[in-house]
Amino acid sequence: MYPEHAPQTPAQRAIQVYQPTPYPPAVTIPAPLVPMQPDEVPAVASIVLPDGRIVTGYAIDHARPEPVAVKPAVSRAAVNVALGGVGFLAVCGGLLLLTSFIAALTAFITQLIILAAVIFGGWIAVQVLSPGGHRGGTTVNIRKAVIKRNHFHG
Repeated sequence: MYPEHAPQTPAQRAIQVYQPTPYPPAVTIPAPLVPMQPDEVPAVASIVLPDGRIVTGYAIDHARPEPVAVKPAVSRAAVNVALGGVGFLAVCGGLLLLTSFIAALTAFITQLIILAAVIFGGWIAVQVLSPGGHRGGTTVNIRKAVIKRNHFHG
């Protein structure tokens, strides 16, 4: 598969080892330390020990390290994924409620239409099947009417 430039046996190929050439380390010269006097003379502090001895010395203010930024207990990515999941569940629940609401509204409108048809049908039945004349309005009895110049006279 790969061309071989020199005929070698597998044992000879296994023995060949190539070693990297190391670079010499860079020589660093430390900067000379220059003693500096403080800007002001610190106050002398005295402490009385419990056994009565007095210790006198300068109060040393230790250098405090920079505060490390506190990482949250849970990563922001995990919070975003969790919030996305909660939002997705809320949308799914809302859609389920929406479909239930639409089904209930459709059933309600259907019942109102059926109720209106029953009431209107009952009113028609009462009008048609009621015996006797109507009270109020104009009643025309076609059998007894005399047609004269396009007017009905009873």
